[in-house]
Amino acid sequence: MGRYALALYEYAEAMGWLDRVIEEMDALGRLIDQSPEFRAFLANPMIDIQEGTKAVRAVLQEQGFGTIVQDFVGVVSHNRRLFFLRPIVQAFAALVDKKRGVVRAEVVSAHPLTDLQSTQLRARLTELGYGRVQIHEAVDPSLLGGLVVKLGARLYDTSLKSRLQRLQYAMKGAA
Repeated sequence: MGRYALALYEYAEAMGWLDRVIEEMDALGRLIDQSPEFRAFLANPMIDIQEGTKAVRAVLQEQGFGTIVQDFVGVVSHNRRLFFLRPIVQAFAALVDKKRGVVRAEVVSAHPLTDLQSTQLRARLTELGYGRVQIHEAVDPSLLGGLVVKLGARLYDTSLKSRLQRLQYAMKGAA
């Protein structure tokens, strides 16, 4: 998957279309995530290579994807790797982030963050040594309060739910 992502990155950069390809690969990831029919098509190993390639190119063309991404997905299809397309898109996004020095932060909170809270969180992460941070938010009401922030392999859990669980375990140990 990394080889495909790196090849696309280097080709798009050499052709001077890197920014457009980055946008289109993000859009491709959203298309895969939002369309159960498209995901099922990509996961089906019984589809003929030529028919599958034609079909996926037609979908991409209809959605307005450029030639580079269409050709790239055509190569992936021809190599019988369509079922790996979503992980390839993720590997491409990770490669772009690495090349640009961007760190992705997965933030889960009990309520949606306000603009001020997002700005404060970004500033705090910068203080911790994470340069350019891109925050991806999710809401989980079961946290009750606080945040869970995941940065690569690091996990910062300040949620009220986990604090209550730790208190419960401490009380069980004392009894």
